[in-house]
Amino acid sequence: MKSATLGLPLFGNILGILLTLMLATIALAPPATGQSQPPWNLIPQPANVKPGSGALPVGANFTIAFTGHTESRLDRAADRFLIQLHRQTGLLLPKSARDAAQATLVVHTDHASKEIQELGEDESYSLEVTATGAKLNAANPTGVLRGLQTFLQLVEVSPNGFAAPAVTIQDQPRFAWRGLMIDVSRHFIPLDVLKRNLDGMEAVKMNVFHWHLSENQGFRVESRKFPKLHELGSDGLYYTQDEIRELVAYARDRGIRVVPEFDMPGHSTAWFVGYPELASGSGPYSIERKWGIFDPAMDPTNEKTYKFLDDLVGEMVKLFPDHYFHIGGDEVNGKEWDANPKIQEFKKSHNLKTNEELQVYFSQGLQKIVTKHGKSVVGWDEVFIPGAPKDIVIQSWRGQQSLAAAAQQGYHGILSNGYYLDLGWSAARHYAVDPMGGPAANLTDDQKKLILGGESCMWSEYVNAENVDSRIWPRNAAIAERLWSAQSTTDAASMYARLDAIGARLEWLGLTHRTYYHKMLQRIAGPATPEEFSALRTLANVVEPVKDYSREKTAAAEPTSQTPLNRVVDAVPLESDSGRHFSELVDKFLAGTCRDSAAANQLRRQFTLWTQNDATFVSLAQKSFLANEVVATSRDLAAIGNAGLRALDAIAASAPFSTDQLTQLNAVLAEAGKPKTQLLLMPVPAVRKLVDAASQSGTCTAAKP
Repeated sequence: MKSATLGLPLFGNILGILLTLMLATIALAPPATGQSQPPWNLIPQPANVKPGSGALPVGANFTIAFTGHTESRLDRAADRFLIQLHRQTGLLLPKSARDAAQATLVVHTDHASKEIQELGEDESYSLEVTATGAKLNAANPTGVLRGLQTFLQLVEVSPNGFAAPAVTIQDQPRFAWRGLMIDVSRHFIPLDVLKRNLDGMEAVKMNVFHWHLSENQGFRVESRKFPKLHELGSDGLYYTQDEIRELVAYARDRGIRVVPEFDMPGHSTAWFVGYPELASGSGPYSIERKWGIFDPAMDPTNEKTYKFLDDLVGEMVKLFPDHYFHIGGDEVNGKEWDANPKIQEFKKSHNLKTNEELQVYFSQGLQKIVTKHGKSVVGWDEVFIPGAPKDIVIQSWRGQQSLAAAAQQGYHGILSNGYYLDLGWSAARHYAVDPMGGPAANLTDDQKKLILGGESCMWSEYVNAENVDSRIWPRNAAIAERLWSAQSTTDAASMYARLDAIGARLEWLGLTHRTYYHKMLQRIAGPATPEEFSALRTLANVVEPVKDYSREKTAAAEPTSQTPLNRVVDAVPLESDSGRHFSELVDKFLAGTCRDSAAANQLRRQFTLWTQNDATFVSLAQKSFLANEVVATSRDLAAIGNAGLRALDAIAASAPFSTDQLTQLNAVLAEAGKPKTQLLLMPVPAVRKLVDAASQSGTCTAAKP
């Protein structure tokens, strides 16, 4: 597992900053890919799409009506649909129509869903849009919810007004388990932030919210049986039982199951602050402020531990109606067990040779408790133990090999390896990971059925309520498509084009994955001039945080849960769109043997902007310690801008670099490529390609200015 507003007093200054930002935007606009793009920005891609003729106007008289089964959940879905359609179009829309014959969109539902949403519930739907009306049919309300989101994605502005293209769609998901895990324990995430992320999940047809509720850094649920869990183990930041019921109901309205996780026997220091008798060590214990794997673990040899857990699980299952209950079970280092003579004696008397076998003993006891309370266990790879009940679900952080091994022995599994959003990978890299890839591709048909799907994971060491949306969206939509759409849907260029569109649509739901950025940069800039703020944004647009878990290794001081998340590394997106577009532009220029004069001019404008940006940024750095921290990266950006200009000049003059010139430029690029203040300068590899091309005679034919 894992593991103040900027003032712009003069109109002329406003124009200045806007013009500068427009230049940067134009310079980094995505080039044409040459690949055919889908006609509409649907994500996830439906299973079957047949274009029709014409389009359905969506105007102020648009109405929706329901036939067949009706219930209050469908009424609320209709209200949300119309509110969202209003946000997208600005149209003042009437309430749902009573007469289906007069409605623009007629929704037919065959029958009710089960009272408690189940794994594998039918989510299929059919949608037919013609120039005169639309029909959405589904077996149950969950399918209706999925189809309504597709219709919303079809509505676009046109020369004659808003419209939805004529189309026939037959759609259903590839996997039954399409989840998002949010860790609210390392940094607490308020309820309203979770709700808007559930709205985002509904928009991209995800159906499981995995709520990671306990950790070394906090126990986040009110327990009335054991109140010291939340009173002493949460810093006062926890969800009341009423708030939990509220969120579960909110999720059900959107066709999303809520699976709670209480991590045991490790990752549990916060439990021991109030109840040290559960622990294997002598204590005393306090809420952990740092990150990593820690020694404290529950005592698996004490019968009172199991009595406590029996009572707690019995209380918690009443809050979470879903059939599945996540027990964690990962990353126990065993140090407290090794240091406890009583536990060592227990191991000998029970013929348990290793700590792994001791954890098996604990897991077996805990699984019996969960089963007793009518739930099935979900756990990380470590709970995959001999003799475990066949209805458990293995959540694999180790990878497809582990997932396939569980399936070969008859166990259900979901994949999270490859979907850890906090690692900062590109959407394309997540998109390339498939639960049925690698070793899973060689399973029998019956074994493949045991792979239920996957979950993206947002661990919260470096996120809070301010930036968490940006760490999840829009990249999470790419994972949602991987889990819903056909395995053959793999065109990354198409995915990115549609991801840009869905990223804008998600803003209408209240997600802040774009709006947060400007606010955080304003805080960093402080009393900056418009030109200085523009210089900060130019730099921030082309950097990303370091990847995987190297942030902790490269920190100047050990980070804790109380470290402010207010630096440039906390503000910039985990994937730089500007950096990606720049790389695509360089590839386009080189693929055309450097003859594309428009691309050459676009690159030259970008390089010129970068070389000139540093002087203004230095002025800002003298005013703001947060900006001053990244002054070396600003200097590197100017240096690679200069290297890019020299490469373009060499190509234009058909004068390859000498060995000495190439050595000098490679040294510049090597320095710029080093992580600084936990940031990566993303254009460096693309500039290196350009320099390499300029050093080889005959690689490029000069583009004429």
